[in-house]
Amino acid sequence: MENFLTYDSCEVRPGPNLNMIVGANGTGKSSIVCAICLGLAGKPSFIGRVDKVGLFVKRGCLKGVVEVELSKTPTNIIITREIQVVNNTSTWFINRKPSTLKTIEEQIASLNIQVGNLCQFLPQDKVGEFAKLNKIELLEATEKPIGPPEMYQFHCELKNFREKERELENLCKEKSNSLEKMRQRIERYKQDVERYHERKRHLDLIEMLERKRPWVEYENVHQQHEEVKQSRDQAKEELKNLKEMQSPVTKKIQEIEERYKNLDMKIRDKAAEIKDTSQKCKQKQDALDKKDKQIEEINQALRMKKDEEMDRQKKIHNTRKMIEDWQNELNTMGVCENLQPQIDAVNTELKRLQEERANIDSDVSDLRTEKINQEREKKRITGCIVELDNIMNMKEEKLKGRFRDTHSALMWLRKNKDKFKKNVCEPMMLAINMKDNRHAKYVENHISSNDMRAFVFESQEDMEMFLLEMRDHRKLKVNAVCAPAESCAENIPSRLIEELHRYGFFSYLRELFDAPRPVMSYLCSQYRAHDIPVVTEKTENMIERVIQETKFKQIYTAEEKYIVKVSAYTNQTLSSNTFLRAAQFLTGSVDTDERRQLETQQQEASNTLKSLDIQLNTLFERQKHLERRDNELRQQKKELLERGNKRRQLESKIAVKHDSLRQMEQDAINLEEESQQANTKIKEINVQKARLVTELMHLIKNCVSLNIIKADLVLQSTTVAAEKNRLELEYKAASVQLRASEQRFRELDDRKRILIENCKELLKKARQVCKLSLDQHLPKEFQTAFQALPNTLEETDAFLNEEKSRASCFTGLNASVVEEYNKQTQEIQQLMEKLEEKKNVLDSYKQNISQVKERWLNPLKKLVEQINEKFSNFFNSMQCAGEVDLHVENEEEYDKYGIRIRVKFRSSTELHELTPYHQSGGEKSVSTMLYLMALQELNRCPFRVVDEINQGMDPVN
Repeated sequence: MENFLTYDSCEVRPGPNLNMIVGANGTGKSSIVCAICLGLAGKPSFIGRVDKVGLFVKRGCLKGVVEVELSKTPTNIIITREIQVVNNTSTWFINRKPSTLKTIEEQIASLNIQVGNLCQFLPQDKVGEFAKLNKIELLEATEKPIGPPEMYQFHCELKNFREKERELENLCKEKSNSLEKMRQRIERYKQDVERYHERKRHLDLIEMLERKRPWVEYENVHQQHEEVKQSRDQAKEELKNLKEMQSPVTKKIQEIEERYKNLDMKIRDKAAEIKDTSQKCKQKQDALDKKDKQIEEINQALRMKKDEEMDRQKKIHNTRKMIEDWQNELNTMGVCENLQPQIDAVNTELKRLQEERANIDSDVSDLRTEKINQEREKKRITGCIVELDNIMNMKEEKLKGRFRDTHSALMWLRKNKDKFKKNVCEPMMLAINMKDNRHAKYVENHISSNDMRAFVFESQEDMEMFLLEMRDHRKLKVNAVCAPAESCAENIPSRLIEELHRYGFFSYLRELFDAPRPVMSYLCSQYRAHDIPVVTEKTENMIERVIQETKFKQIYTAEEKYIVKVSAYTNQTLSSNTFLRAAQFLTGSVDTDERRQLETQQQEASNTLKSLDIQLNTLFERQKHLERRDNELRQQKKELLERGNKRRQLESKIAVKHDSLRQMEQDAINLEEESQQANTKIKEINVQKARLVTELMHLIKNCVSLNIIKADLVLQSTTVAAEKNRLELEYKAASVQLRASEQRFRELDDRKRILIENCKELLKKARQVCKLSLDQHLPKEFQTAFQALPNTLEETDAFLNEEKSRASCFTGLNASVVEEYNKQTQEIQQLMEKLEEKKNVLDSYKQNISQVKERWLNPLKKLVEQINEKFSNFFNSMQCAGEVDLHVENEEEYDKYGIRIRVKFRSSTELHELTPYHQSGGEKSVSTMLYLMALQELNRCPFRVVDEINQGMDPVN
């Protein structure tokens, strides 16, 4: 080896018998094995490491060389292989001379070297592959190096002979079936030939009837044409007379329509003029109304001036009277006394009351704020309870829709709970509340549908009484279960969930929902809800590992449910998976703990509000008392102040009133002057009104005259319209008659044209059927034959149908039936000859198979017996058992023959076939090595290679 894997340059010279290469990992032991394989025209796939030969060249080098010298008489053979890294190619040499890969392979095959046969060449990376060989592959791998040179050739010939034998057997069977069918068919042909002649007689008569039938049809249609032609001529004359009568009426209607249009146009013109005049009248009327409003506004302003002056006079009088009264009171008032000590005492009491009232107001404000907050919180809690009730109502409606009897029983239970000794839980689909609706499908798929609608009882006696009432008395189909006497709701799972996080487990089924204690106890007892794990999506990628390592009986993934069982016979773990169906009942769950908590909070809020109302009422009573006391003190202070300040107040008031009196006397209004100004303005407005009235009267007269003209035009139009309607009715009646006459004429004309075309077509068809030209008359033989046939279409059709029915009884017959009969007879004879020929060939193949089988099978059996003897001895020496036998399912199926290896490493077990799965790695290595040792003395190959056979073995092995 040069520049090959780990070696720069290395030469290995094996000696006779056993050669052993021993070394630590990575010292290049397997590199020598790779060099032997590649140097002897082996492929990289034989070694099982890489797929490109260029990768065997030492890293950093562009070329590597392997040279192998093989012992051969009279001279040895030196095979050299140069491996190029760049294009991944090889160059071959024999005895230092260039050669080809095919020549190299022929030389190696002549020495019976098979580097691709695991029985001869077992690389390190292929040790496990030997155990994977099936029985058929192992037989072939044993035949090639161990058996005589012709043994594998005989085996291949037997497989080819058997394949051809099957083909010949199938071909003979097919031809025999075809021959039998042809014989049955030719028997039917005999009857068909006899029936053919009888059928031909009926067909000749049918042909003559079909020739006469078009002539009968032509005569019938020709007669119809003459009748229609006569009716059409009459209708044409009648139509002409009606058109002449209607022409004057049409002209008169056109004249009246023109006159009606002129009158209508004049009416529209007058209506437009009337509308314009009316609009002007409205404008004048609006102007008059506006002037009246202006006059009313002037009068209203004058009245307000007069009222203002009268109020001023009254105020002057009242002020003088008030000054006089105050002056008299001032004259009679005595000397002022000293009231200051009493006022100070009242002020002190008022200050104390104000401080107490301020404290109470602050307390009231705080209580009111707290009450508002409590009312808001109570409203929020009530809303949450209503939402939960709505969810529960939806679940109950779903229960009612799916299980009406269960719903009826639920209504009865809610009214009669006092009849039961212990607690009774509603159906599980109502009692179970999911913590997360996404997990509802796990629970629904785990619990049966019958239990989902079952009532849960704590007492067996209560359950029996309930079922008696429901099923016997009320005839309702309901389910009920009884919770265990000893509660299982708190059962501990077999393993902590934290230990299973590495597998993707996030929870046990029990932790995904809440339920009353009896329901939870039943589910843990019956369904082991506390020990059923649920995994995440990532676990699906390693589900097989999870099943093997965790040993759980049931596992839920995101979309599937896995059920795991252990076979009682083979002790193998078996698993089955089903897709989870979507949740139907538990998606709208209500958290009962949350509801109870909300109800408690609602009650606490109500109690708090009542307490706040009591405190507020107490404070309000105290406020009223303080307010009354405050009013009393203020009144007392007021009286004391009034007694001290009354004289000064009276003097001040008298002075103020004198000033007010002087001001009012100065603000006098001149009513006469105001009245003159108002009258002047009203006169000016009246002059404008008179002018507007004159213009309005002129417009009204014009409008009346236009309406009279319009009315006259409308009367004329009505008269003309009545005349027009009368003429149109007459014209319409005449038009109906005219259209009916035209329709009848057109129909008859169309009918005549169709009949002419039909006559032509039928005459043409009749001539074609009889094969006559256009100017040729009907031959006498046809006329004579037609006389013996019916003359009406109905009789002809009846006779024709009768003959066709008789002819139809002879179906599937034609002129070639006799020819087909003769042809089938000839084919039967040919098929018999071919079948006989194939049977002879099949007999020859069977004889060859028998001869080759005897030459192949007997040596093979002896060879297997020899291998078995050595193999069994080797195993016995290790206190184990092993045997090799020839495995045959069907002696005729030569491609199914195989060698079966069975081993037993423990006295307590039976012999088991060597497979990739049943034995351990070390057991497979031991079995492989002992089989190869059993082949040692029988081997025809010059050398064998085994690499790292001790892998997986213990020191003893």
